[in-house]
Amino acid sequence: MTGKPTAGAAGKRGPKVRSDCWIEVEPAASGGLEISLRSKVADMYGRDIEDLARRGCAAMGVTSARVTIEDQGALPFVLAARLECAVRRAGIEPAAPFLLPMAEHCRYGTRADRLRRSRLYLPGNEPKFYPNAGLHAPDGVILDLEDSVSPAEKDAARCLVRNALRAVNFYGSERMVRINQGERGLEDLEWIIPHNVHMVLIPKVEDPGQVTAVDARICEVAATAGHDEPVLLMPIIESALGAWKAYEIAAASERVAALAIGLEDYTADIGTQRTLEGAESFWARCQVVNGAKAAGVQPIDTVFSDVNDMEGLRASVREAKGLGFVGKGCIHPRQIAEVHRAMAPDPDEIAKAVRIVAAFEEAARKGLGVVSLGSKMIDAPVVKRAQTTVAMALELGLLDEDWRDAAEVNGR
Repeated sequence: MTGKPTAGAAGKRGPKVRSDCWIEVEPAASGGLEISLRSKVADMYGRDIEDLARRGCAAMGVTSARVTIEDQGALPFVLAARLECAVRRAGIEPAAPFLLPMAEHCRYGTRADRLRRSRLYLPGNEPKFYPNAGLHAPDGVILDLEDSVSPAEKDAARCLVRNALRAVNFYGSERMVRINQGERGLEDLEWIIPHNVHMVLIPKVEDPGQVTAVDARICEVAATAGHDEPVLLMPIIESALGAWKAYEIAAASERVAALAIGLEDYTADIGTQRTLEGAESFWARCQVVNGAKAAGVQPIDTVFSDVNDMEGLRASVREAKGLGFVGKGCIHPRQIAEVHRAMAPDPDEIAKAVRIVAAFEEAARKGLGVVSLGSKMIDAPVVKRAQTTVAMALELGLLDEDWRDAAEVNGR
């Protein structure tokens, strides 16, 4: 890459610290393309890398330049992103973005009511984490353009995240992107919406207008690109004002499918320290849960920041589940399985839910307006909670599809 030297992205002989590849483009008035390549895989893929660089320059309208590539075995989508960013940093506005074909494994969709027990954060400018992220089976992967990316690398992250959405197999995980704040975040949408992002995370939301602004820009970008796949929203509450307006934010758009809380910024905003006990954030977490539930969307808890404390993580997830949260943020793959186990209904919960749902369905078949289980009357909210538990157990494979037959046998 070129332009002013920045940490991790070389300019005119700037520092070269990329673990994937380093590319510099120096425009020339004439003479065609001169490509200089050094690669650890040159014997096997040198010609392919040079061909990619030539195709990329042609697509972007770059006809004369010196292109220097130092490759550490980067995947094609990374090479393409680094090349495009280098062209832009060289002061050349591409005639068109350099897009590799979208892979078939990227062409799946999402739905508002899907499981969101876990979401794994991946820094937007660190593509080395992308290829294996889906193998850990998080419910969602978050390609982050905000806090994990330094200001000097925002442009590179946009290219990488867009290309990852088109190339990387996330094995069915929901494909999420956390955009930046304000106008920069609205500009981020132009890079991701046409490329099958499932959910956009909006950081530091304090007013419903922030949500509606993102919604409106998504509509504009999608219409221009001819993209008609649904794009959902997850606003993140990270301040006292945001917590105060939790319901209004959750209800601001039909695209909102979940409402999350981020406690590092929230505790800083109220002038205190985040603790394991969480007394300082109890009110805000309850605001998010109740605001989300009142708006009919999923409440999602914050991340647990100590990746080595598995017992602390389990306790945190159990507490979150007890408050009404249905998901938890993850900053390391090792946290995912623990979150899933702690969020899942246990055998006793499932057995009780099955009895309640079976009793409800039996009463409905008989035309009874009252549902009872033994000597106890079952209220409608209890039935609804049991139905949710049964549905989750079925989706997780914790309950056989023929559970009704087993319930009838056991009930005789």
